[in-house]
Amino acid sequence: MNAQALHPRALLLACAPQRDDPASLALAGVIGAAFADHGTQWLPLTGLAAAPTRALMERRFPGADEALGLDWLALDGAERAEPRQDEVDDIVALLLDHLSPTAGPAGDGRAVAHALACASLGDNHLWQDLFLPSRRELSALIGGWFPALAARNTGDMKWKKFFYKQLCEREEIFVCKSPSCGVCSDHGLCFGPEDGRARI
Repeated sequence: MNAQALHPRALLLACAPQRDDPASLALAGVIGAAFADHGTQWLPLTGLAAAPTRALMERRFPGADEALGLDWLALDGAERAEPRQDEVDDIVALLLDHLSPTAGPAGDGRAVAHALACASLGDNHLWQDLFLPSRRELSALIGGWFPALAARNTGDMKWKKFFYKQLCEREEIFVCKSPSCGVCSDHGLCFGPEDGRARI
């Protein structure tokens, strides 16, 4: 494998034993984009320390750290500043409160939560910022790792909007203009199709 010729996401997926698994796809997407955008001298998932990141890489993408030239000693404590880190932390906390103990290794669940939270800061649909093929894989990812939270999305609201709505409800902040989603003039923005063209 010529590591120099591969985008970090492609390199991660080339090392993944489970390339079609939604968690591996999402983690490769977010971690790969972070390495491509910010370099390998920073930890890719803000808020996730070097030791759990290294353990995740060994489980999900064995050999990728060497191919990427990651220096784990240098990465210890090398978190890049994220101006919206409070949002990342809030979404991670929301997700971890609903993490299924049977979904898989707890470290993977924590990493998936961080990947979802980091991708939630993006401008596109959440599945796009996770580099997933479609919303179907995103729903499978959330339903598999955070089933109790997924079950609360009874109206199939767009996931990013749903996360922020849950955060607002936690803080008892109600910013919606209508008393219920069914009568809201913006219903299409929250529940409309996600065909890859519209942005959130």
